[in-house]
Parts: sequence; structure tokens; C-alpha cells
Amino acid sequence: MSKKKVQKDDGCLNSNQLAKLEASFRTWVEEGRPGLRLARNRILLIFLLIRYAGIKLSEVLRLDIKEALDSKAHKLSIPESEGKPGRDLALAKDISHELQLLLQDAAFCEYLEQNGLQVDPAFVRRKFYERADECGFAKQLGSPEMIRRARAVELMQANIPLPAVQQFLGQATAGLTTAYSPFDENTLQDMTAWFIEREGKQLSSARNTLHGRVCAVCQGTVQALVEVNTATQQSLRVIITMDSLKRLGVHEGQFVTAEIKAPWLHLSKNEPTCSADNCFFGEIVRITESSLVVEYIVRSVGGVEFCALLSRPVAEQLDLERGERAWVFFSCFAAVLHADAPPLPPSSN
Repeated sequence: MSKKKVQKDDGCLNSNQLAKLEASFRTWVEEGRPGLRLARNRILLIFLLIRYAGIKLSEVLRLDIKEALDSKAHKLSIPESEGKPGRDLALAKDISHELQLLLQDAAFCEYLEQNGLQVDPAFVRRKFYERADECGFAKQLGSPEMIRRARAVELMQANIPLPAVQQFLGQATAGLTTAYSPFDENTLQDMTAWFIEREGKQLSSARNTLHGRVCAVCQGTVQALVEVNTATQQSLRVIITMDSLKRLGVHEGQFVTAEIKAPWLHLSKNEPTCSADNCFFGEIVRITESSLVVEYIVRSVGGVEFCALLSRPVAEQLDLERGERAWVFFSCFAAVLHADAPPLPPSSN
């Protein structure tokens, strides 16, 4: 009998692996006998809440899900507990609708009324471990705590600002928010909700995304210079055409995102002495090599990560290593601006 290959524990599951784990839970529910499906659906519900809302297992088990879920606003309300304030979490519309459909099922609704979500945490962990093992993952990667961590990593890798991720996870404090971001808590919530709704619809191949608020617009005859203040208080400059400025409706105080493709980024060991408008200082946290190109992941202030692709000859000339400090820089013409988020109130800063 052949042994199942188990993936090495390398931190936490990525988005593709989380999708595989989710599919395993759904198959497990469908394959259960009718008498078991209700109980299995409850475990699936717990998984979905941790996977997409990033809440703790202890928070899930205390939830009155019918009261907590607002399927019209696509939000989940986490009540105050253990001295920590309550919070509202954004849910993607498809997940919100799925949870609502589950709660509209008469048999499942009756089952929850009798049993609630009061499940033995050890039993929940055992079922999570079983699904992880079925997928070929190290079982600890499938624990509720590691799935919550994986959700946080997903958000951080999308360059959602650190205070917004902390707030989403229920870890943010006024001090942290003030220290890292010029945005108020409502703006951070709107920013996270905007990303969550669009993360499954992302069609762009760009690896680098920065989120921020427009702080200045300088209009020319043909083009306009848009200055963006990111949530980590870094400055970003983007040149767009006047036609794009009018079409997108870009104005001061608006929340926007900028995408930069990895090959358009440049690296340097020293502060650049060129005309590049955008320069960010950080630490190289990962290097992936191939015969033609070398990929560098550079972590900047506030956890923002940049992915740069350099040709092998250029990479060999730079001779950069993991753990070294480096500058990431790119032209104001290299960024593509997106302004499809709802306008936010002007910054008071």
C-alpha cells in the first residue's frame, strides 16, 4: 500500500492550497449519509467562517450565527468578549449568500437551533486535521489557528495595510492604527471590504498592488500627476493621461490602488541616484532563481511586499542575497491606477 505524500510544513497554506482544502470539506459533506450531512455541514460552516472571516475558533463557537450574519450588508458581527470590543467583518457576496442559504435550509436550521455551534474544539480540530491529511498537507497546517493565519497572510500578500489586517483579525488597537496609518478605522474597514469583494475577481497578472488615498492631482495638457499617500505613509507618484483622469474620476481624498508588473521594478543595494519617482527601502525575504530570470521578494515598511523580476545577468551583477537590505524603485509611468472603489471622505491629515 503506497503512502500518501505529505507536504512539508513551510509556514501556512497558500490560496490554492486553501481552495483545495475547502473542496475537500465540500466533498466530505456531499459523501456523508443523510443523517451525517447536517453535522458535517456544521463543520463546513465553521471552516468557512474561519477561512473567510479570519475569526478565532473560540469566537466561532460562541456565535449565534443567525443573529451575527447580515446577508444584505454582507457582514458578520462578532460580539464583545473577554474585554475585547465587538467588530463587524466584511464577507464576499458569494460567501455571504452561501451562509444564508445554509441557514434557510429547514433541516439544518432546526439542527442548529437544537445544537448551535457549541462543538468540542478538540473534535473540530480533529476534523480539520483529517481534511488536511486527505489533501496531503501536514495536519498542523489545517488547524483552525493556521487557517486563520493563512487568511492574514493572504491579505498581507495583497498589500492590505497592516493596521487593516490587524483590525480584521480583531488585533488592532487605536495605538497601532495611529502608529501605522493615516486612515481612520472606518476607512480601514472600507478598504478591507473592497478588497475582499474583489479578491476572487482579480484578472490582472500584476504581482504588486499598493492601496492608498489620493493626496494631490497636478493636471497638465496631456497628462496628470497623481500623488497617493499609502496606508503605511509612503508616497507614490503615478502619471496618467487626462482622459484617464476624467474617465476614472480621480480626485483628492479618493481611495485608489496602483498595480506595477514585476518586470517594471528595479533593485539596488544603495539609494537610487536616478530619476525614478517611486523608491521604497526594504529587506529581501525570498529569492527564486531560474535559468533566465531571478525573482526577488522585498518586504518594505508596514509589511508591504514587492515582487521584482530581473534577468539573470543583471541579478548576477547586483549579487543580492536573502536578508540583505535593498531599494525597490520604478517610474511614475510604470504604475497602472485603479479607481473603482467607492469614494471615501477626505482625509483630515
